[in-house]
Amino acid sequence: MSVISIQSQVVFGHVGNSAAIHPMMANGVDVYAVPTTLLSNTPHYPTLRGKILPPDFVADLLTGVEERGLVATSRLMVTGYLGSVGNGEAVRDFVQRVKAANPQLTYICDPVIGDSDLGVFVAAGLPEFFRAELAPLADILTPNAFEFGLLAGLADHGTEAVAAALKQGLPPGLPRRLAVTGAIPEAAPGFIDTLIGEGGAVWRIRTPKVDVRPNGTGDLFTGALTAALDGGMTLVEAAEQAVGTVFAVLSAMVPGAPAEMPLAAEVAALRWQGRPFKAELL
Repeated sequence: MSVISIQSQVVFGHVGNSAAIHPMMANGVDVYAVPTTLLSNTPHYPTLRGKILPPDFVADLLTGVEERGLVATSRLMVTGYLGSVGNGEAVRDFVQRVKAANPQLTYICDPVIGDSDLGVFVAAGLPEFFRAELAPLADILTPNAFEFGLLAGLADHGTEAVAAALKQGLPPGLPRRLAVTGAIPEAAPGFIDTLIGEGGAVWRIRTPKVDVRPNGTGDLFTGALTAALDGGMTLVEAAEQAVGTVFAVLSAMVPGAPAEMPLAAEVAALRWQGRPFKAELL
């Protein structure tokens, strides 16, 4: 079992590959992690070192993935934070080559663009690049509700609006299999929803909202989802597993205190377990 994961990387903290690889490795998945950025930490700290990697450097690393024969041995591939449109182009070209060389490989695209409380936080042109170039190549899309709203052209990205869009049919170019995180239900304050669209059906996984706001929860979710898919779970089962993992990790944090996710201390939560939050068919 192996996964190619192309995302950001930080020295301190847990975002991008520095979050996503933990649940995969905890469940016995070999991860071939390719960085798109190398930073000391996220931009939320007083200082920031490192840089977004040059597109030719990222492309060279991806060529190395091919040269080692990792495309043929991988069952899934994940892409996340890209850093620049140039990196996006290198990743797009790689994805196209991978899908041609290994049609059985499942491509999971996490279109990292922004969030409802932060707005768009990526380089100019990347939202449009995800929509036009990478989303059409994806087998599964894992946006948060804000990102889904941008990709689907929604003015509202609450639970009701996202569920309606998934039921009524998505714009051309978006994959039919999606897991949309962080949707806020108007009728249930204090809760948060993950919505899964597959085969024309829509499921909802609802959890209490935990009063913490670390970075990288979407990356952790996608990593846990990928591990569960690699283990043979359906998309709905994998989303249940991933939601339970993220909830357990966040519940271990101190409300109101800024902190990174305690992935080492909560490694037991990263392993497959009974799925405490079940999906409800809408």
